[in-house]
Amino acid sequence: MAKVIFHIDLNSYYASAEVVRNSSLEGLPIVVGGLSKRSVVCTASYEARKYGVHAAMPLHEAFKKCPDLVVVEGDHAYYSELSKKFFAFIKTYSPIVEVASIDECFVDMSEVIKNYKRPLDLAWEIQQRLYDQLKLKCSIGIAPTKFLAKMASDRYKPMGIFVIRKQEVQTKLWPLPIKDLVGIGKKTAPILMKYGIETIGDLTKEENRTIIQQVLGKQAIPTIEKVKGNSSDEIHFSHTVQSISQSTTINHDVEDYGEITQILRKLAKSLSDRAKSKQMSGKLISLSIRYFDFRNVVRSINYDAYTNDTDTLYEQAISLFDEYAEDLPIRHLGIGLGSLQSDTERIDQLSLFSYDKEKSQVDVLEELNKEILGTPLVYASSLLNKKEK
Repeated sequence: MAKVIFHIDLNSYYASAEVVRNSSLEGLPIVVGGLSKRSVVCTASYEARKYGVHAAMPLHEAFKKCPDLVVVEGDHAYYSELSKKFFAFIKTYSPIVEVASIDECFVDMSEVIKNYKRPLDLAWEIQQRLYDQLKLKCSIGIAPTKFLAKMASDRYKPMGIFVIRKQEVQTKLWPLPIKDLVGIGKKTAPILMKYGIETIGDLTKEENRTIIQQVLGKQAIPTIEKVKGNSSDEIHFSHTVQSISQSTTINHDVEDYGEITQILRKLAKSLSDRAKSKQMSGKLISLSIRYFDFRNVVRSINYDAYTNDTDTLYEQAISLFDEYAEDLPIRHLGIGLGSLQSDTERIDQLSLFSYDKEKSQVDVLEELNKEILGTPLVYASSLLNKKEK
């Protein structure tokens, strides 16, 4: 049976948060950002968006479009605390919550929704109770996969509710313009459009396969499968409280991919060293990105084995970056390792095909023979060889 995944996205979060603590701002065209002339818009309220004001727009341009614009300086400590209240509220419905960023999450509602006569009743209740309790508005996408749920929540804002079932992808998803596809950056969409790939459905056409692979690289096949409705429904969250992470704030906004990979490689090495020093390994690997506008995004993956290996951490972080990062300047990067367990207490399931390069058979025998008295241990194969001779 297909899962029921909710993607819950707070509408114009920073601007809405300011209205929560200052009700006199309600209904006004407000933006959150710096107060200097060189500042850019972090978030624009829906009233400001009607004038064409949007995130990443220089503030002086925003004033040209809307002279009555109200600018509020960002308070990220406050936004973080309000965000925690939002996630705590969602967890009163289901504990299976994957935090995607400061203002959005995926929730497995497969069991919860059975308590409602109509599936949309649950979404409507969440919207109304969230607004009543925290004065926050949200849009909710409902689908059998995380990707489809994310696409669904983007359809109607603010306070929208939209459902995409797998059998509806051709009618509800494929006709949308390619620029609306989650994971397709602002720089990539025009390239695809230049080659005649104008809708999401065009990605599924066999005659476009070659150019899609050239443009999207290793993300081509996963992207095509996503738009067909064949992608993950697994909610990544840690059952353990304990986790460790390594992060860095960059002294300049970074866009160069080569520089980003170097930073992630160093973070992976530092995180691996920390985990090994604590004799801990984990399965939940996460990548955190803070963009130039201070918007935080976290994406995670459950690895198939416990690890603290540098190469594994780096490869998974790069994979998450390639799949989810936006074409925006970045000022902060981090890699996390969760679902930790002690290396000394954990019992791993050995793979039939695994081989530990650091410990040969001779190494194991030598270590065992150091611990016991009397006749040393030998391999049965050596006794058989001796008998044959």
